[in-house]
Amino acid sequence: MNVTIYDVAREANVSMATVSRVVNGNPNVKPATRKKVLEVIERLGYRPNAVARGLASKKTTTVGVIIPDISSTFFAELARGIEDIATMYKYNIILSNSDQNKDKELHLLNTMLGKQVDGIVFMGGNITAEHVDEFEKSPVPIVLAGSIEESEKIPSVNINYEQAAYDAVQTFIEKGHKEIGIAIGPLHEPINEAKKLAGYKRALSEAGIEYREELVAEGDYTYDSGIEAFEKLMEASVKPTAIFAGSDEMALGVVHGAEDKGFSVPNDVEVISSDNTRLALMVRPQLTSVVQPLYDIGAVAMRLLTKYMNKEKVTENIVVLPHRIEYRDSTK
Repeated sequence: MNVTIYDVAREANVSMATVSRVVNGNPNVKPATRKKVLEVIERLGYRPNAVARGLASKKTTTVGVIIPDISSTFFAELARGIEDIATMYKYNIILSNSDQNKDKELHLLNTMLGKQVDGIVFMGGNITAEHVDEFEKSPVPIVLAGSIEESEKIPSVNINYEQAAYDAVQTFIEKGHKEIGIAIGPLHEPINEAKKLAGYKRALSEAGIEYREELVAEGDYTYDSGIEAFEKLMEASVKPTAIFAGSDEMALGVVHGAEDKGFSVPNDVEVISSDNTRLALMVRPQLTSVVQPLYDIGAVAMRLLTKYMNKEKVTENIVVLPHRIEYRDSTK
């Protein structure tokens, strides 16, 4: 049978309130009493019941994290930042994988709330009006990490994706490129069409370069879709001499797709990727990449959530972290 707080109190000949104070680190316990209670806890193998404690305090010190794909290096690095800050603030994590499926995302959201989590960090590619409606009805705070919600009703942590894409394309333009392709993620996601593609178009427009739809190849962030994107771009009436890829995995596919077709990177085609995960260093040539501070996005999102959960003052609910470009061997 499970050892209860009542068993500990009886063995130590103290009240259950005293045992509770010892377990919770309350200083208002005599040292001798504390020592006696801790010895009984050790001898009986007592473990506090987190559910019971949560019912009493109205808090479970648990945070739900909904992530599109835990196998993705991008989201894994975000999750690491979330977990480290959660640990620092003594919160436990319940992690769920949504597979970028809206119905599953909304189901997981309600499942998390049913488990009485104190807050939720949500990551998803396409935040719809239905998502926002559910978020606003939530009895606990929700913070988005690495996810765009265009109305900015929900607290979030990101970089300026439009500016990051603009900076990458501007880099190519400054090198003299005029035929610049983009291998981008799903265009139904705001982060791609409203941000990255918009930055790409703005850079071209300012340089007086015509936007051509045939130089836009849509993928799904994966390595295979990067290979397919390169093949599509090479079917254009004017072949690109530079390609901006919307994720590191897609950039790897672009580089290998180029090599498979007999092209040299960066001599024939220069490539800049997004995200700067460790994958950028695992390919040859190593990838020039937009540095998105993934760990920091996760960490800041979790810290923002702790502020909401603890009713601390929040001065900025839409946080935009800085980005930069790390130059490596996939550009000249």
